Parts: sequence; structure tokens; C-alpha cells
Amino acid sequence: MITAIREVRRAKGMTLDDVARACVPPTTAQTIGRLETGTRTVSVAWLNRIAAALGVTASDLVTLPDRPDVAVAALLGPDGATAPRKPATVAAPTPAGTMVAVRVTGGVGDYRSGDEIWCDRLAPEAFARALNRDVLVPRPAGRFLFARLIGRDGGKLHLLPLGSGARQQVVSDPPWIAAAVTLVRKL
Repeated sequence: MITAIREVRRAKGMTLDDVARACVPPTTAQTIGRLETGTRTVSVAWLNRIAAALGVTASDLVTLPDRPDVAVAALLGPDGATAPRKPATVAAPTPAGTMVAVRVTGGVGDYRSGDEIWCDRLAPEAFARALNRDVLVPRPAGRFLFARLIGRDGGKLHLLPLGSGARQQVVSDPPWIAAAVTLVRKL
């Protein structure tokens, strides 16, 4: 099996030791290195542990023949664009089954008309993971609120709508929220 553990780890800016410590239970940097290079067989259990440590899904760590990868032509930093030292690719994003999308039809806040915001649906017990992030919140009668989750008090969510001059809103006990995770913007 061909894995993309090294590419994902490097893209996340993590060292072998960072990943090893983030694994549950922790392991050694040497073990992660062997799994990356293929000198040790990668089991599904190892893929799941490493994926959790990297904050991705296990499928993001497996190179599939039909998965479109895009070549990295340049690295952009504070000093400008430079050529990568080694060939690299990035995998096109794959939506999870819990994803919903928001299509922006008019500029608001940091979003422009034409943007697509991919959001991950969260159950009430996971709402804390979305603090200080933009979220989509269902409202009665088929309405929605898209705002920054700035606080939580029991079942009440404190939300700051996007745009200038907006006033904080409180929503009680929504059945789910969806945290913004990916912005797709055409240039």
C-alpha cells in the first residue's frame, strides 16, 4: 500500500516526533518514520492512529490510483514564491458524509460572492469544537444563521453574525450546527 503519511505530515508542518507524541497511545518517531517509508507494514489501525494525530481522515493518507493529485509548482512564503526542493503533490479535497455547503451569493464579512464554504455537521455534544469558528445554525421554519460561535452557555449558543454593526444573537438548543472547515474560492 502506498501512503501519503510523509506528505501530509510535512504539509501540516509536523516532525516525526510531533506525530509520534500526538498518537494515542504515543509511539516513537522511529516507528512513524518506518511507517512513512514502507519499511514497516501500515495496518488499518496504524492509519487510523496516524490520521487522528495529523487531524485528517485515514483515506487522506492512502494514495489511490484514481484520486486526482495536483503537482505543487511553487511554495509561497513571506519572501515570495520558490520552487519546491523535491517533487510534491496535493490531493484534491474529498468531502465527508457529514459535510454540508454554503454558497455565498453576496459578499459578507470575509466571504465573497461565488465562494463555497464546506461545513462539517456537529452534534450538540461536539459544539465546543466550533468555538471561535464560523458556523451554520438551523433555525425554525427552514431558516439558517451563519455566524461566528463566540460562546456557549449550556444549550445556548452565543453567535456574532458576519458584517459590521451586527448584534450578538443567542440560539437555544439547535439540533446540530455545521462548522466551516474549507473555503473554495475561484480567482
